[in-house]
Amino acid sequence: MAVHELGHVLGAKVTGGTVAKVVIHPLAISRTDVSPNPSPLITVWAGPILGVSLPVFLWSFMYWWRMKTEFLARFFAGFCLVANGVYLGVGSFEPIGDAHVIVSRGTPSWCLWLFGIATVPTGLLLWNGIGSKFGFGGASGRVDPLAAYLSLALLVLALIVTSMLSART
Repeated sequence: MAVHELGHVLGAKVTGGTVAKVVIHPLAISRTDVSPNPSPLITVWAGPILGVSLPVFLWSFMYWWRMKTEFLARFFAGFCLVANGVYLGVGSFEPIGDAHVIVSRGTPSWCLWLFGIATVPTGLLLWNGIGSKFGFGGASGRVDPLAAYLSLALLVLALIVTSMLSART
């Protein structure tokens, strides 16, 4: 949610909009309120586009440099691809949230389907074959301690950052 909302924030800033509020909470649908919003279509599309691009870029960077914990970024990129793709793809049938704004601003529903068709299978493909890194299959429950501690640290960092963002706005 945080990466997706960061996309909306950057989209608003680039187009001259003012971010009034960012809501990121585990018990609520995240959202970014922009007012004034001179380019709502750019702002709304920036969420899912950056929401998949940034994690894929991070994973690509870690993969290129053969970093030991690259599989964590691969999992995260896959998750972001699937989550954003399903969100817009399914949202095209029952326009809520970003899908509602996208369709109400004149984008045809097939664009949301195309986004989902491109991102969901790509995310699933990224997930394919990494189960053993998380202790499944032949790993027999063994997980690299570095990966476990890094995951915990990133979770704590994400909770702190999202709490700060939600409290500030």
